[in-house]
Amino acid sequence: MSVRFTAKARRGMAALSVVAGLALGMAGCGGGDGEDKKPENSASASRTGGSQPSAQEGQAESPLAELKGSNGLLLQITSAERDSGGFVTVNANLKNDGAKSVAIPASLSGNETEIIRNGRSLGGATLVDSRGKKRYYVLRDTDGRPLTTTGLSTIRSGESVAVFMQFPAPPSDTTEVTFQLPTFASATISLAG
Repeated sequence: MSVRFTAKARRGMAALSVVAGLALGMAGCGGGDGEDKKPENSASASRTGGSQPSAQEGQAESPLAELKGSNGLLLQITSAERDSGGFVTVNANLKNDGAKSVAIPASLSGNETEIIRNGRSLGGATLVDSRGKKRYYVLRDTDGRPLTTTGLSTIRSGESVAVFMQFPAPPSDTTEVTFQLPTFASATISLAG
């Protein structure tokens, strides 16, 4: 029983962290005089935290990987951080490199009923540890909502949206994993932390 309680408590803390991050992001985006020229910082599709805002803003650092998807979509993975709670958070920018607006494919949510029920997301993402022969799926909170950016609908041509996905952490000696997202090419990324 204590193992289940601990697992539920960890998921609850992860969900609380995500909600707090989203609330902080919404507070930071409030107000303004309309001169903000960064459309990729929308409150509904970003996760901000006090320790790493530059990764979410997609600054001049080169991405860990760039994955091409359907209809001109491009996913630029900016960080993959392991934390002390046993999680890996992957931050990225989802960009429309095409000439027209693109509706986010429903297949990015994956095919699990519990995740699909919570709307469009990146819930279909996985990390594959080839050495350990394990696949890690996006975590869920206690209500079954995926711990990833949700509410994605359409991205206009040239626009970019900051996104995140949270996974269970592979063993500490695993430093590289393969990131997979439906309709996108796969890429090997290095884990920090």
